[in-house]
Amino acid sequence: MSNTSGMINVALPDGSERELPAASTPLDLAASIGSGLKKAAVAATVNGAETDLTAELADGDVVSIITNDTDEGRHVLRHSTAHVLAQAVTQLYPGAKFSIGPAIENGFYYDFDLPDGQTFQEDDLARIEKQMKNIVKANQPFTRSEHSMDDAKKLFADQPYKVEIIERVESAGGDDLDAGEVAGDGMISAYRNTDEFVDMCVGPHVPTTGRLQHFKLQKVAGAHWRGNESGTMLQRIYGTAWESKQALAEHLHQLEEAAKRDHRKLANELDLLSFPQELGGGLAVWHPKGAIIRKLMEDYSRLRHETGGYEFVYTPHLANGKLFETSGHLQWYADGMYPPMEMDNGTYYMKPMNCPMHCLIFKSSQRSYRELPLRLFELGNVYRYERAGTLHGLLRIRGFTQDDSHIYCTKEQLADEIASLLDFVLSVLRAFGFEDFTFNLSTKDPDKYVGSDEIWDEATAALKAALESHGLDYAVKEGDAAFYGPKIDIDVRDAIGRSWQLSTIQADFQLPERFELEYVGADNERHRPIMLHRALFGSIERFFGVLIEHYAGAFPTWLAPVQVRVLPVAEAHEDHVEQVVAELEAIGARVDWVKADVGLGKRIRTAKMEKIPYVLVVGDDDVAANTVGVNLRHDLVPEGAEDVERDVALSTFIERFRSEVDNEATAALSA
Repeated sequence: MSNTSGMINVALPDGSERELPAASTPLDLAASIGSGLKKAAVAATVNGAETDLTAELADGDVVSIITNDTDEGRHVLRHSTAHVLAQAVTQLYPGAKFSIGPAIENGFYYDFDLPDGQTFQEDDLARIEKQMKNIVKANQPFTRSEHSMDDAKKLFADQPYKVEIIERVESAGGDDLDAGEVAGDGMISAYRNTDEFVDMCVGPHVPTTGRLQHFKLQKVAGAHWRGNESGTMLQRIYGTAWESKQALAEHLHQLEEAAKRDHRKLANELDLLSFPQELGGGLAVWHPKGAIIRKLMEDYSRLRHETGGYEFVYTPHLANGKLFETSGHLQWYADGMYPPMEMDNGTYYMKPMNCPMHCLIFKSSQRSYRELPLRLFELGNVYRYERAGTLHGLLRIRGFTQDDSHIYCTKEQLADEIASLLDFVLSVLRAFGFEDFTFNLSTKDPDKYVGSDEIWDEATAALKAALESHGLDYAVKEGDAAFYGPKIDIDVRDAIGRSWQLSTIQADFQLPERFELEYVGADNERHRPIMLHRALFGSIERFFGVLIEHYAGAFPTWLAPVQVRVLPVAEAHEDHVEQVVAELEAIGARVDWVKADVGLGKRIRTAKMEKIPYVLVVGDDDVAANTVGVNLRHDLVPEGAEDVERDVALSTFIERFRSEVDNEATAALSA
C-alpha cells in the first residue's frame, strides 16, 4: 500500500523499496536512482515480466531496470534496431513487404520481399544504414498499442506476411508461442515509430530511436519464408547493434579476426582438408597434413582413455531400424537421421548416435555390480542430416567422429564418476590450449522427463557437487535438460574471445530403461544402472575446426603437421641438408626440406605462410661447422628476442626442439 496520498511504493531487486509519484514509469524510477542508470536503461522487468520503460507502474510492483550492457538489454537494443531497419527499407523501397526481424546472438536480421523483382546488393547496405541513422537522429518514440485479431489484420492489410502470422496465431487459439506477437487475451501488440511505420511485436523496445546509436549492417542473404524450402525466397539483411561505440568497434574487430581465422579458409591454405562438391554438402576429406593432426588427436584420446580405466569398443556404421525404435531415435530424432535403406532382411539406418550400440554391448552378458562402473569408449563415426543452409565447414557437418564414452554405474557411484569426468574433460581441453571455461547446468523440465524424482534429484545434486567441489562458477538453466537426464555443458573461450560449446556430461535414465539394462547387486537382486554420456572433443571434426580458429592455423609444435623445414641456401648445400633432415627424423621430428630451385627469401616466406614452427637455413658456414640458422615462427619468439638465430649448433637445436616437444606432450598428458 502507498503510504502517502498520490504516491506509490515499488520494490527493488535488493529488497528495498522506493516511493514514487503515482503514474511513474520505470524510466522515472531509473532517474530517481541516478542519471547514469537513466542513461543506460533500455527496458525493465516488472513483476517478472519484461516491459517498456514508459509503462505505468502500480503500487507494490517489483521492478528491476534492464541496462544496455546486459544480455537482456542488448536483446532489446538489437530488436529495436531491427524495427528501424524495416522502417528504412520501406521508406527506400516503396511497396516492400517485411516478415520477421528478431534479435539474434550479437545482432539482428530482417527478412524482406521487394517489389518488381528488386534485390538487395551489398552496396545497398550503406544507403540503408544512412537512412537508419536519419531515423535515429529524429529520436522517434516507440509507442505500443494492442489490437484485436480483426483490427490487427486491418492494420497490416498491406503486409501479407504479418497477416499470415496473425491468422496462424488466431487458428492456434491465440496461443502460438512461436509467433511472439501475442499481447495476451488474444490481443496482438504493435509498436509505431511514426504514422507511416508500424510493426507487430511483443516488445519491449527502447523509449526512442535516439537510443540506437551504435549499429552496423553486415550482409545480405537469402531465406525461405518460415524455413520452408519450397516457400517464397525472401531477402535477409543482417546487422549488429551494441551499447557503445567501443563495444561495436570491439565486436567488428573480433569479426575481422574471425574472418582471418576462418577454418575453411585456413584448411584450404594450409592443405589440411577440403569439401569436394562431388562428395555432397557437409562431408570432408582429410589431406595428409590434416590427417597427421587428426591422428595426433586420436592417439592422444586413445592413450588418455587407456590409462583412465576405459574399455575400447567398435560398432558398425548402420543398424536395423528396430534398434532405433528401441532407443527412441525414430520417435524423437528422425528428422536428424538419414532416410532408411530397405534391405531384404529389414530396414536399416545410418547411425546418428553410438549409445544404442553401447547399450547392446552392456546387455550382451549378465552384469555384476563388481563390473561397475563399466566405461566404454569408441571413436565412432555417426551421420546426421543437417539442412544445407545450416552447414558450416567442420563446425556443422553431416558425417563426423565422436570421442564417445558411455559409463554404466550404480546410483552410489554416480557422484564420484561425475567428479572424475569433470577432471577428465578439463584436462583434455587444457591440453589443447584452452583455459577459459563457462559451465552450464541444465535441470529437469517438470513437464517432460522420465525416471523418478529421486534419481533426478540425486543426479542433479551430483552434477552440482562436482562443479562446486572444483570451485567452478556455473549458470543453472532451469528446465533445459533433455527428458532423459540433467547435464553439464562446458563452453571454451578462444584466443579472440568467442565461446564454443564443446564438451558435455549427460546423465541418462531413459536408455537403460528402454533397453532393460540390469546388473546383479550385492544383495543378489537385479538393478537398473545409470548411464552417463560423455564426449570430450564433442566431435573430432568440430574440435579440429575450433582448434584451427583458436590458433589461426599456427598449431603448437607438438601438433604441427610439419614441425621443421630445412632450406639449403644453394644447391651445393643439399647433401648436407639431407643429413640434417635424417638427424631430425631420428628423434621423431616431422621434418621436410625444399630444394634451392627458387630464391631463399621466397622459400622462407612460403614456410612462414604455412605456419611451420621452425625453419632452418643451411649455408657454407653451417656445412663447415654443422650449425643452422633458426627462423622461429612469430608466436614462438621469446619476448625481447630476435626471430632469427644464426650459427646455432645442430646438436643444440635438436636438444632444444626435443625438450620443447617432450614438455608439450608431458604437459598435455598431465593437464
